[in-house]
Amino acid sequence: MNGIPKTMKAYVLHAHGDMDAMRYHTDWPVPEVGPEHVLIRVGACGLNNTDVNTRTGWYSKTVTGATDSAAGQAPQDADPTWGGAPIGLPRIQGADVVGRVVAAGVQADASLIGKRVISDNWLRNWDDPLNRDTAGYYGSEADGGFAQYAVIDHRNARPVESDLSDAELATFSCSYSTAEGMLWRAGVSKGDHVLVTGASGGVGSALVQLAKRRGAYVIAMSSPAKHDRLRDLGADAVLPRAPADLAAALEAATGRATVDVVADIVGGDSWRHLIDALARGGRYACSGAIAGPMVQLDLRTLYLNDLTLHGSTVIPPEIFTDLVGYIERAEVRPLLAATYPLQDLKQAQEAFIAKQHVGNIVAIPDAN
Repeated sequence: MNGIPKTMKAYVLHAHGDMDAMRYHTDWPVPEVGPEHVLIRVGACGLNNTDVNTRTGWYSKTVTGATDSAAGQAPQDADPTWGGAPIGLPRIQGADVVGRVVAAGVQADASLIGKRVISDNWLRNWDDPLNRDTAGYYGSEADGGFAQYAVIDHRNARPVESDLSDAELATFSCSYSTAEGMLWRAGVSKGDHVLVTGASGGVGSALVQLAKRRGAYVIAMSSPAKHDRLRDLGADAVLPRAPADLAAALEAATGRATVDVVADIVGGDSWRHLIDALARGGRYACSGAIAGPMVQLDLRTLYLNDLTLHGSTVIPPEIFTDLVGYIERAEVRPLLAATYPLQDLKQAQEAFIAKQHVGNIVAIPDAN
């Protein structure tokens, strides 16, 4: 591979734990290109909750606290990752890759060379792409993009035609596909009243935009300092993160005390109030538990109100295909909160965990 170095700069996870589990290397081997892989020169790589949760081992059943407290709890070795199984370490994390394809394996699509691509992060058995049991995640079950170069199956490297910068494009992949998957599972359509928790984060702000795209009436929950940004994204009403009386707050803001759909990435102690806010026949979709995974459910609320609960993680491939179309037609917009040089990834994760931002944070590798 002419012009491609043997080594690169990369941030590497060496163990589950606190920030010191990650180390910056200036001489990490450039990944080998397998027969069906393409090699991407990374222009930008977005941060997401999976990076943090995998590093700390938060997915382990032994960890019961909020995501920002998991580093103080000990995960068990058997289930420290989203899939409930160990991953190979060391591991380069980072799923949201944007960059140029510079090489292709012998069975890969060579027409991708030279094109700017965005990563579809669900690693699939392409002979059975809807099989969720065989799915993996980029930066978890395979090395990702917190590096100058990254490899991925050529079917996961999606060309994108856009005037947006690499950093702006790197805000989309994980957050927006997660959000669209939640809305798809909950069957959100025109006229639905949708309550979005954690609305100022990457997934939450994507939920606001994508629910509005479907014609829903969107109520966004976040700290008051971020309400103007959420209105600018299209939120029809805004509420505090945890109103003392959610029904009364909804009534005051929207004229009705219930919603048709709750799109939740927060969980925690306020969860029971979210379920109580669902109208009869309402739908709840969850793809995160930032405030904590342990919640209480009154089964009478579930069955007497004909509710449907949806977990959403592995999504069908067409959702990402649709997302690329939304980006190219400018039907969604990026929320780039900040960029950090790759060597400052620890500081970037600290800012990400503090959640004082609106949108997404992105790491930028050195060009040389």
